[in-house]
Amino acid sequence: MKRSWTWCIVILLASAAFAADGKTVSYKSGDEMVQAVLYTPSGKAPFPAVIVIHEWWGLNDWVKDQASKLADQGYVALAVDLYRGKVAKTPDEAHEIMRGVPQDRAKRDLGAAFDFLASQPNVKKDRIGAIGWCMGGGYALDVALQEPTLAADVINYGHLATDTDALKKVNAPILGLFGGQDRGITPDDVHKFEATMKQLSKKIDVKIYDDAGHAFENSNNKDGYRPADAADAWQRTVDFLAATLKK
Repeated sequence: MKRSWTWCIVILLASAAFAADGKTVSYKSGDEMVQAVLYTPSGKAPFPAVIVIHEWWGLNDWVKDQASKLADQGYVALAVDLYRGKVAKTPDEAHEIMRGVPQDRAKRDLGAAFDFLASQPNVKKDRIGAIGWCMGGGYALDVALQEPTLAADVINYGHLATDTDALKKVNAPILGLFGGQDRGITPDDVHKFEATMKQLSKKIDVKIYDDAGHAFENSNNKDGYRPADAADAWQRTVDFLAATLKK
């Protein structure tokens, strides 16, 4: 599947509100050991769980904060690190690191993340979802394509597929959140994806924010952050995950 990330907009890498402490965990991906940050909710286990997939910047504080917020909502949240510890500080560096990640390795890491969560005694194995933003949004779709028992999938302005044979493999309900002014993932792309999914009788809910561009949910995106749209997108995410993973 062709990917093009040159459209990722410039985001100032200022720190977001510091995420609540998570626990660094290691698990096997192929012949490698990889690390992620695990956030566990309070309350009585078992819990539903979510794979949290970072933007092209890497596993930075903003992504960790999203995982922490998901834990506050009652999910075991696993913030994966597809960059093996690297975090970009400039757009050029982000682009370079991202291009250096083999797609097959990233997909393998995500499959390993799913298996790791499914192996945890405090996780409901049939209630595992995925969420990602930008690059991570595209990889969130890849998780749905490769994990037939994924229970929910949230794509935030990530790359899309329209190939019918590929999308037939998706079983998870999908929530897609996109910017109407996004020059990389255009409304036409989104409508084609939505139409194909509906033709296949897949469960999908799409929202396009007309005045928003790419990465409008990230408060570090000083020029493109849209607070009202971001708040609405987060509420839609909370409601969608509750309806799919807590039912």
